Amino acid sequence: MVKSSMPHTSLSRRQFVAGISAATVTAVAPDSVLARSPDNSGSAAPRIGLALGSGGANGLAHVLILEALEEEGLRPHRIAGSSIGAVIGALYSGGMSTANIRKLIDDLFVSESDGPIESLLSDDAVGWTDLLEVELGSGGLLASERLVDRIYKAVDGNHFEQLDIPLTIVAADLWSREQVAIDSGELLPAVQASMAIPGVFRPVSHNNKVLVDGGTVNPVPFDLLTDDCDLIIAVDVTGSRTRPDNSIPGYFETLFNSVTIMQQAIVGEKLRRVQPDIFIAPEIVDIKSLEFFRAQEVYRQAKPAKQELKQQLRKLLQAAA
Repeated sequence: MVKSSMPHTSLSRRQFVAGISAATVTAVAPDSVLARSPDNSGSAAPRIGLALGSGGANGLAHVLILEALEEEGLRPHRIAGSSIGAVIGALYSGGMSTANIRKLIDDLFVSESDGPIESLLSDDAVGWTDLLEVELGSGGLLASERLVDRIYKAVDGNHFEQLDIPLTIVAADLWSREQVAIDSGELLPAVQASMAIPGVFRPVSHNNKVLVDGGTVNPVPFDLLTDDCDLIIAVDVTGSRTRPDNSIPGYFETLFNSVTIMQQAIVGEKLRRVQPDIFIAPEIVDIKSLEFFRAQEVYRQAKPAKQELKQQLRKLLQAAA
């Protein structure tokens, strides 16, 4: 579903909910695409700011968003990422192509055709036996060190300053209860902190702060890109879930859905105040937060959003030329 072009005005809750529940692209009027460029001439390609949102395994859809830009011959000027958006953003900013990111995901996680026995026996797959550390005193059920380390080794650069594309990673300070936007220094602790879902992954100590999941404060951090970007694309990958017959959910179902409620409320309030040039929410249904082994299914469900994004980019850029 594509919404008609619209200026930077407030977004009703009905519009926002519709955007979350369907593959949605919202584009502003073409004249505003270059409104923030220094000379307003429209002669140069717009500097694209890309905000990659939180959403667990749904965030593998970010790969298709990046593919859409590649296929249109476009490159982000800056990327801001929260949680899984920080992970994908770090890989891409570090020089990996989308094809290589897909391969890395395939190498890290078992395919959806593999059963539980194959998952447990796989040396390359990151499964529950690799991640689980029942240490409630450490603030979480799971340890993310091995997963983040495997991802980290694929990035060409250990510090933000070494990345090909400027990157801002969002985390939350557990004690001050404030957003922490990290764009310099060591990359690994920033990525690990941004994906530290409270109650699931352990908090991360970094720069004298105790940090947790960036999705708790800024699930889709497009507001961090407004200073020097001409065209801002925001990607919300929270997806949706079908209500089960059993009305009483389990621990993880309750935890993840509660986090999603909070994230949607934050994004909804942000969109009432300011809007990106393009807001896209792929329609990803019934993928649980840690089901990364269902990558191929996420890709399939995100394809319509990828095509809609490409169409909207063509319209905006042609009109601004």
